Amino acid sequence: MGRTVESKREIVAELKERLSESTLTLVIDYQGLSVAEMKDLRRKLIPSGTVCKVTKNTFMGIAIQEQEQWQPLSELLKGSNAFLLVKEDFSSAIKAYQEFQKVTKDKTTLRGGVMDGKLLKEADVKVLGDLPSKEQLMAQIAGAINGVATKLATGINEVPSSLARALQAIAEKDGKATDESATASTEESAS
Repeated sequence: MGRTVESKREIVAELKERLSESTLTLVIDYQGLSVAEMKDLRRKLIPSGTVCKVTKNTFMGIAIQEQEQWQPLSELLKGSNAFLLVKEDFSSAIKAYQEFQKVTKDKTTLRGGVMDGKLLKEADVKVLGDLPSKEQLMAQIAGAINGVATKLATGINEVPSSLARALQAIAEKDGKATDESATASTEESAS
């Protein structure tokens, strides 16, 4: 039994909603994957906030019709496609997919993707995957801020210490000068 018109509309509406929340969409040829492997892919994508949708190209075509930034996706709507709808952390999502691809010995192929209204080829997606993940970037920024704060604290602590050393040196110099003049006065008095 086929789908009703209402269920088709619901599918398209869900795709539109998912696309509106996404920053990147990847299209993969999933032919040759077992159901267990597809479940595994979906599970690996969850931490990055990515949803893997298998749907008819016709439904995706209808969903992107009114959304200009996803128009280039129409060039990839051929064959058996799964769509990886990435919300934010695209680097982690791409890395998760690449890891999955290695584990399954390249049963899937990346057809391309769309980000900010631009069609991405496989090489473009690989470059995006090489970027640090959101967590790595936050750690790098926190480390840089911590380093600056540490240097600032050290510098602030160094000012009084330097001042104290300078005063000590002056006091010692004055002390030596006073000692020398006292010794000179004593020697003059003795002669």
